[in-house]
Amino acid sequence: MARLNRSTLRRLQSLPQIPSVWEGDRRSVSPESSSKLEGEDSASSECIIWVDGSQGMVRAMDMVASDLGPEATVRTLLRAIEHPQSPTPAARPQKIVVKDREIQFFLRGVLQDLDITIEYVPDLPLIDEIFRGLQEVAENRPPQLPPQYASALQEKAYAIWEDAPWEKLGEHQILSIELNEFDVNTLYISTLGKLGMDYGVLMYRSLDSLKQFRERVVQHNPALNLEEAFLTQDCLFVTYESNSDFEDEDDVHLGAKPISEIEPSFGNLHPLEGLRSILYEEEAATVLVALEALHRFLRDERQKFKPHKFPALSRRYRIRFPQPDAEKKQIMVTVATLPEVATELLEMAATAENEDEDDLDVEETQVLLEGLVPPKSLLSLGVMPWDTAEYLRNHIKFYQDAEVDIPEDGDGLPVILIQTSKPKAQTLIQSIQEAGGLTGICFNPGEDPIAGCNYDLGILRTEDGDLHLLGEFLEDDPTHQEARQKWDARCQKTQGWCGLIIAMGLTGASRGQPGLKDMMALLEVRSLSPEELGLEPLQLVPTSF
Repeated sequence: MARLNRSTLRRLQSLPQIPSVWEGDRRSVSPESSSKLEGEDSASSECIIWVDGSQGMVRAMDMVASDLGPEATVRTLLRAIEHPQSPTPAARPQKIVVKDREIQFFLRGVLQDLDITIEYVPDLPLIDEIFRGLQEVAENRPPQLPPQYASALQEKAYAIWEDAPWEKLGEHQILSIELNEFDVNTLYISTLGKLGMDYGVLMYRSLDSLKQFRERVVQHNPALNLEEAFLTQDCLFVTYESNSDFEDEDDVHLGAKPISEIEPSFGNLHPLEGLRSILYEEEAATVLVALEALHRFLRDERQKFKPHKFPALSRRYRIRFPQPDAEKKQIMVTVATLPEVATELLEMAATAENEDEDDLDVEETQVLLEGLVPPKSLLSLGVMPWDTAEYLRNHIKFYQDAEVDIPEDGDGLPVILIQTSKPKAQTLIQSIQEAGGLTGICFNPGEDPIAGCNYDLGILRTEDGDLHLLGEFLEDDPTHQEARQKWDARCQKTQGWCGLIIAMGLTGASRGQPGLKDMMALLEVRSLSPEELGLEPLQLVPTSF
């Protein structure tokens, strides 16, 4: 059995001993109770609690894994003695009572030099009362989704993920879904995902709410409280997050992860309620119908959406969904595009930029076009050996040469790899060809003020002068930091020349490590600095959370 260090004993012995009786216990809790205590959902948690029975106050409480030994109980007790969470001074109790014989004998051995009496009692009334209260709170807390709609909502959310509406729709390209049910006339749909950072569907209850939020965030006002602006939205939402416990080592974006690693989350935003991650019955029914309508509309009309085109389209659907009484209810809905609104939102952003005359020239150069690089691509920075580069120059399907002899100094040609599916790789290559080719690759700082994250933005410049977003890399990611340092050092040795590799095989055995047969394009271009492009640090204009 472990014993306390002598220095620890002397420190504890120096504390005053108060004439009080403390209760201590360790109990299993339900997942709901665990979530309430620690904000986590775990089916194998236990709660350790130490209470001053004389004062009727909790001195320390911890959630621990159920497989931890009795030492965890001692750790919580020592915290209760030296650093109580209640507004009371550090002190030793005169007596401790527990209802577990094993804990009693363990504590007697550990605390034998602290002059504390350890006794067994069959009941701990104060702790019993505390746990009853916690259990009641957990049982009365509403579920995140109504049980009768939970399965269907999850299914529809995953269907939307596979539809990937953000591949066809920009955030300014708004759809309307006319319901006339659940006290909702029309929902206005904005999809998130073009930037490869946030993915989801926002369902605004009014067009005014959507426009007002967009207007606030495009004002470029340094005094604007973005969090306050975010909370003024009136919408339902489904967003997507990774359910992995670790970050991928190759800067894999959320959109490139397999569906097994994606988890949808639902919620509600309202100026008076704030952000709520719970849907009540009518809200859940509304979201369910809206997602089904959006899914059908994308199935029927997605081929009509082309880059920079947002045609006027409309479809009517009869949607059936389960009712609490086990009957099926039918709702007629109309889904339509709103080209006029899309134009208005674009003009709103352009007007806000034009009003800032001092920064006009900078803003014009800082516009990043989205959609060139497929959003579910794998991106990585690396190096290609010189002999491999020479082989590809003579055998690859599409090759854009540097028109100069690149110095073969260092371990190879610094390259960025874009790996996607074969059809998307062909589309990407065609788009670059139509733009006149690729002229440079740049990295520029970027910031998401709401998430509090800084990014290293990869940017592609095409011959026509446009800047295209390649991808966002977390600035504080040590893997990316190391890759960037190597990238910069290698580009110095090649006098600023680098390469872009476009490869297929995103879902095959070569995922993340394409072979020569998977590589479809090699473009040799300049590595450009932000100053050469007239860029300053960019800030994400949030339209989501």
